[in-house]
Amino acid sequence: MLKCGCAREAVERYGDMLYRICLLTLRNTADAEDAVQETFIKYVQKSPEFSDGDHEKAWLITVATNKCRDILRYRTSHRTESDELLSGYSIEKEESGILDALMELPDKYRMPLILYYIDEYKVDEIADIIGISLSAAKMRLSRGRKLLKEKYRKEYM
Repeated sequence: MLKCGCAREAVERYGDMLYRICLLTLRNTADAEDAVQETFIKYVQKSPEFSDGDHEKAWLITVATNKCRDILRYRTSHRTESDELLSGYSIEKEESGILDALMELPDKYRMPLILYYIDEYKVDEIADIIGISLSAAKMRLSRGRKLLKEKYRKEYM
């Protein structure tokens, strides 16, 4: 049985990072909070054994990403928060353009870019988290960068 202290430590250690990933993916604060909460509920219910902290972090990111996908599937017929509200969460105005372009990318390219640039994972770690080969992870990062560059230039130049 997982002790409350372990869950509390995991929330303190990874909660902000998971929230950032979920908010970037879902673009809705309430849904992002729900996804993070459901991730930690699963953590407590499953009481998984981890070989180290990196394994624990990867497991939490995978679960959170899957929760986000479930929410996105469910939300197809529901409204999301306006872009104006989300832009209020942007740190810098000039960064909001790149964030907007990033959010328009398909999930298969957006998630590796988020993991690499925001959460600073190495390519081999990204491959393990997403469940793809190393070469596929490299290719998704490369194509994602190219798509991001095209979208950003088209919309903001």
